[in-house]
Amino acid sequence: MTERTDARSLAGQGMVLRSTLTSPFGRKARIAAKVLKLEASLELLVANTLDEKDSLRQQNPLGKMPTLLLADGTILYDSTVIIEFFDSLGEAPRLLPPAGLARYAAMTRATLANGITDAALLMVYEGRFREAEKISQRWLDHQRGKVFRGLDTITAALPDPAQTDLVSISLACALSYLDWRRPVEWRAGYPALVDWLDRFAASEPAYLATARPEGA
Repeated sequence: MTERTDARSLAGQGMVLRSTLTSPFGRKARIAAKVLKLEASLELLVANTLDEKDSLRQQNPLGKMPTLLLADGTILYDSTVIIEFFDSLGEAPRLLPPAGLARYAAMTRATLANGITDAALLMVYEGRFREAEKISQRWLDHQRGKVFRGLDTITAALPDPAQTDLVSISLACALSYLDWRRPVEWRAGYPALVDWLDRFAASEPAYLATARPEGA
């Protein structure tokens, strides 16, 4: 039995995704599952990263989501690893080039989009977890620089909005998070990105299907 066949058999026994309906990184995994038609094998079990009693901390010592639980006890994290695993379950990869430099270039571009989300999250957390008088403007400026440098770089070579892959999923979820939490105002300065997101949303039904619930 090949590793790919073995992985498909394992996934068919059921997988549990520890995440929420609002996590941008969890959304990446949920989009990939829909695109690859894995929903029937995937259960979403809501996680609370701040709850010391949540089993997430035993499943993933970092206490982060998404975390994927497999039937044999294997645990996978983070979102990129989970999406790579999902992509391995088909006859051929669909979300990443199968091998070679193109694969690593795509993973690097996805990492850039993830870094935009990470920096935005840190800006949001600075305001959420610190008292107002202790908020560091220097820290916020540091993270803001990452966001805008990331947006500048990825705008110079946008992925095809009609093609759903690891890069486009990662970028769409990053932009959606910026729209939701608004750690920076990005739309006025990046009309090409606004157009790209609109076109991707129109092309990929899984993007709108995984949107955070109204009012969340």
